[in-house]
Amino acid sequence: MSWFRKALSGSIGQKLVMAITGLFLIVFLVEHLIGNLMLLEKDGTSFNNYVLFMDNPFIKVAEYILFAGFIFHIAYAAIITTKNKKARPIGYQYSTPSQNSSWFSRNMGLSGSIVFIFLVVHLSHFFIPYKITHSADNTLYDTAIIVFSQTWVVVLYVIGMCLLSFHLNHGFQSAFQTLGLRHSKYTPFIKKLGTAFAIVVPAAFAYIPIYIHFFR
Repeated sequence: MSWFRKALSGSIGQKLVMAITGLFLIVFLVEHLIGNLMLLEKDGTSFNNYVLFMDNPFIKVAEYILFAGFIFHIAYAAIITTKNKKARPIGYQYSTPSQNSSWFSRNMGLSGSIVFIFLVVHLSHFFIPYKITHSADNTLYDTAIIVFSQTWVVVLYVIGMCLLSFHLNHGFQSAFQTLGLRHSKYTPFIKKLGTAFAIVVPAAFAYIPIYIHFFR
């Protein structure tokens, strides 16, 4: 297995792990959004039924795999960011990075770190009390209504989703590029699809707490 460890420790292997785990998390976002949109119903019946369905053994195994995906994605992002900084400890005197790439594409580590902070808060509100400590007193629907009644939480979610949008816009395209799926015919479509995904999905996630906060 030494060849496998060497492959993952190399820059190409690390980027492949980032691409694969990133696409895996993109699929999770779609599934998670479909379930969360049920929070918009007033009585919460559909959402609570969805929560019960998600509490089966197969989904629990998938949750562990998902958690591992998050860990790998975050860990390898930190490794790649550290390596890039060490490779260029001092900026080139005549470097003009803004002309060659966007600020967010050059600071994926920063935006990803802030998204991670948002994720920690999100897990502390929902995943940990319901899946880890089993200390929740309300249904998950009722907890969502209570949590999103707090203005600071809604603001944090909107900021987190804005940063996730920029992160996804660059990450979606980069993942396909890293996997070698680059073609003059398909790349423009992938870029447009990535941009659309990066706008629609985070916007839908952000709309849910806004709607609950102002219209419930």
